[in-house]
Amino acid sequence: MSRRCELTGKGVRSGHLVSHANNRKKRVFRPNLQTVSIASDTLGCRVSLRISMNALRTIDRVGGLDPFLLKARDEALSERALRLKRQIAKKQALTAASAAS
Repeated sequence: MSRRCELTGKGVRSGHLVSHANNRKKRVFRPNLQTVSIASDTLGCRVSLRISMNALRTIDRVGGLDPFLLKARDEALSERALRLKRQIAKKQALTAASAAS
């Protein structure tokens, strides 16, 4: 399992641990990834995703998983999240078409 957020694409970064004497040694900055079950209003089910806590805060701010995914760039999303985005868009298009007729 890779250390990468499924929604934002945030991953492991490397850098230096710098001491008071300015000695540098390599270190790794890992994102705070958690496996979270998030409800999709459009699909009417819960989806389990491995996301960063930064992405979870953004989902709360935007108003849920569905608006977040519809606004997200396809390059940042994982395959599972991209498939979920397509399902949500398709379901919303069907409900909009049935409401219009």
